[in-house]
Amino acid sequence: MRILSVSAQKPDGTGSGTFLAQTVAAQVAAGHETAVICGVSNSDAIESLPAQTRVFSVRFDTSELPFHVCGMSDEMPYPATRYCDLTPAMEAALERAFGAALDRALLEFEPDLVICHHLYLVSSFVRERVRGVPVGVLCHATDLRQMALHGLEHERIVRAMRRMDAVFALHETQAAQVVKTYGVDWARVHMMGTGYDHRIFCPGDGRVPRRPGSLAFVGKMSFKKGVESLIAALDLIGPEDVGLEGLSLTLVGGHDPASSDYARIERRARACRWPVRLAGRVPEEEVVRAYRASEVFVLPSFYEGMPLVGIEALACGCKVVMTDLPGLCQGMEALLPRNPLRWVAPPTLVGVDTPDPAELPSFERRLADAILDALRAPSEPFDTSAASWAAVSARILSHLKPGSTPESGALR
Repeated sequence: MRILSVSAQKPDGTGSGTFLAQTVAAQVAAGHETAVICGVSNSDAIESLPAQTRVFSVRFDTSELPFHVCGMSDEMPYPATRYCDLTPAMEAALERAFGAALDRALLEFEPDLVICHHLYLVSSFVRERVRGVPVGVLCHATDLRQMALHGLEHERIVRAMRRMDAVFALHETQAAQVVKTYGVDWARVHMMGTGYDHRIFCPGDGRVPRRPGSLAFVGKMSFKKGVESLIAALDLIGPEDVGLEGLSLTLVGGHDPASSDYARIERRARACRWPVRLAGRVPEEEVVRAYRASEVFVLPSFYEGMPLVGIEALACGCKVVMTDLPGLCQGMEALLPRNPLRWVAPPTLVGVDTPDPAELPSFERRLADAILDALRAPSEPFDTSAASWAAVSARILSHLKPGSTPESGALR
């Protein structure tokens, strides 16, 4: 088949960007022809997609789009424009640019089916323009967040999502949120889960020593990812709790240059009683090295879909501690039955992804206790092979067959 994937964002740097790149690679491995429409900065080189994939890039920071790539999160690991800051003129330019790329792709690539990422604005452009070809859309959680935070093109987006031939959620709880938010027919909603690259993310040959007491975080350096709370939790752990080896924390990931979060994280890292290293955004091989060198991986986020970093860390031999966000534990259990992940009850949220400040101290205490529990427990290997990108891609494609389009693009 000829499969066209569409994302408003870069095909790297974020969880959804990695999801796009890896599912496209799985499609290529399965013998399909692939093409991608994606937003990138004018100075970007696209290196995360397979060489065989045709790319129809929409370039920002140009005269046609004189602003940064639009980001589904308010804090992105690269310069980005928030959707809530789009003016009518910016939105019109966005639609023209993606519409032109889509027209080219439909004419030159002639896809058998189209897969959109995020139930949001650019996906609505696609649904409105494509006729006679199945169109599916993948939820990555940040789309639900955008819909809850502000009113940009709500009616238009909802109307388009209801006309999708298939909608894919990461887990059952998210599927229920999709149905509630967009009014999508339950019969068109399917579970896809998430995946990881088992060829890369594995324990390795032991040449990277796993340091006792070493912790790692991989993700965006932001308050809403729980990074400040993670550092605060470390400060609650004393030398008497961990013995002579002590603790260390490596923070891997980019940050939004326009956000004040990173400066606060730097200050807290310097003041922490244990050494904290801010590695920044690094190549994939360095991410793997960080996993393999760490005893415990911690993801203390206040909002997530189905974070693949937790699976990657588990595959590399880490003990994993994560926030028990709605649907996440059940989703991980469905994907990887009897997994050894450790869960920490989150603070009450006063917004979509904003914790109640009064509850942060108790959350940080629970986080510290879970880290100590993980450090004291023996390491046990766990088979994560069920969460492969090939399996995720196969689940998606099983619900999108050329010629079987209940919607068929007809406007309602």
